[in-house]
Amino acid sequence: MKLAPVVYLQHPKRVIRYGQTMRAVVQRVSRAQVTVDGEIIGEVGLGLLVFLGVGQDDTEADAIYLAGKIAGLRVFEDEQGKMNCSASEVGASILAVSQFTLYGDVRRGKRPSFDAAAPPEKARQLYDFFVVRVRASGLRCEIGRFRQ
Repeated sequence: MKLAPVVYLQHPKRVIRYGQTMRAVVQRVSRAQVTVDGEIIGEVGLGLLVFLGVGQDDTEADAIYLAGKIAGLRVFEDEQGKMNCSASEVGASILAVSQFTLYGDVRRGKRPSFDAAAPPEKARQLYDFFVVRVRASGLRCEIGRFRQ
């Protein structure tokens, strides 16, 4: 059994200080789904599961950067078995899940601080904008249910 790659992304030009830029953890999957109260909210077959965390100082430019980077990630195998293809090249989809816990800071003490995470209204707006940008790249993008 081969393990799928996990990629951690941050906007490289906006590292102001630790924890202050939009974050994404990306997992290649054969299938993934989000279930809330027993109801399937979003699901994909072959594709990428993206946990997206939005920080207080994040902007639409960060969402544009991450959407483009994720859409172009070459983490799918080509005919020779090398990871050389992007999601669009193999007909993959993206499942985007909002995940403020990516901003959990445990450098002090044992209880995570989420002070660097964006407030819900801003996080929702940038999460939705990220999804729009992924879809604009031509990829099918399913979503979870925000704040659940």
